[in-house]
Amino acid sequence: MNITVICIGRLKERYWREAVGEYSKRLGSYCGLRILELKEARLPAGAGSAEEEAVKTAEGEEILSRVNKDMFVVSLEIRGRRMSSEALAEKLQSLALEGRSEIAFVIGGSLGLSEAVSRRADLKLSFSDMTFPHQMMRVILLEQIYRSFRIIRGEPYHK
Repeated sequence: MNITVICIGRLKERYWREAVGEYSKRLGSYCGLRILELKEARLPAGAGSAEEEAVKTAEGEEILSRVNKDMFVVSLEIRGRRMSSEALAEKLQSLALEGRSEIAFVIGGSLGLSEAVSRRADLKLSFSDMTFPHQMMRVILLEQIYRSFRIIRGEPYHK
């Protein structure tokens, strides 16, 4: 299985890069992993809702340009479906059994995802009603993907 994480923005702080590096290394035993960091669109100071929507649209177009038609796309959204770690593992396993070998997880920027990206998603996934920094969300996502593969293989993991 090949997993692509498409995300807006770069990890600036060393501790985020180290955490992502650790989970990327661990995932190497389970899947092909590619992380695509896309440039954040600039939002002018004091921008209004129209400018914010334009930024989301621009970022969304860049995200969608990286998604191919065969990918199963999972968008991370507050209003998405909540799943347990076991349910996410079951979903990944069922996708593999269906022959869906290309999975893309999408993490938006500070303003969230455009409507076009949300519409393209095959699964809208929520980790919480709370909002997390997109840097932290990347680490949480990779940990949950790693945990899913451990569950699928019947390997021990922390509950």
